[in-house]
Amino acid sequence: MKLVIATGNAGKMQELREMLGPLGFTLLSLSDAGLSSPEEPFATFQENADLKARDAARSGMWALGDDSGLCVDALDGAPGVHSARYAPTDVERRAKLLQALRDVPYERRGAHFFCAMTLAAPRFGAGSDRGRPSAAEVRLFRAEGRVDGRIVRTERGTNGFGYDPLFEPTETPGRTIAELPSDDKNRLSHRGRALERLRPLLTQLAKDGDL
Repeated sequence: MKLVIATGNAGKMQELREMLGPLGFTLLSLSDAGLSSPEEPFATFQENADLKARDAARSGMWALGDDSGLCVDALDGAPGVHSARYAPTDVERRAKLLQALRDVPYERRGAHFFCAMTLAAPRFGAGSDRGRPSAAEVRLFRAEGRVDGRIVRTERGTNGFGYDPLFEPTETPGRTIAELPSDDKNRLSHRGRALERLRPLLTQLAKDGDL
């Protein structure tokens, strides 16, 4: 069964392929499905996740969308929902974050990764446009995931993307997310935890083709 992952982020796509692979879905990125990524205009992760999933499900296929980010205590929760737009590239985003925290001691560098994830199911009604469900006809299933930790002073590790080389989870002291094996990383990550809450629905979907 085909499942659209509502992202154009190659790193996120790779993570979800690893986590969803055992269920047997054929995973399509937005570009694979001939779709474009919508703007993320909202102030909450959940609203943005809903928008992405709902928009992708209008293709007539089931869709999984998430909005996630890094929230740093000393920066009043920034970059938060603007994590992907904090600077133009991953390298620049990490450099900007380190600069913002340059005078903050380790004990005050607390942070957490947060993920809002939405699984969207298309339903077709009388108002459907040329075989595409309208936004109102899309059912949504939601889950959240969070992992707490601290921001380290220098980048460490290569098994990740985004802010992973700077984030040291509370559960793995001395190792950043990017220093963990993929299985451990996916198990404790914010995205992995959100996905685990949706796993029963996804397992049923993979088995029956509907919910």
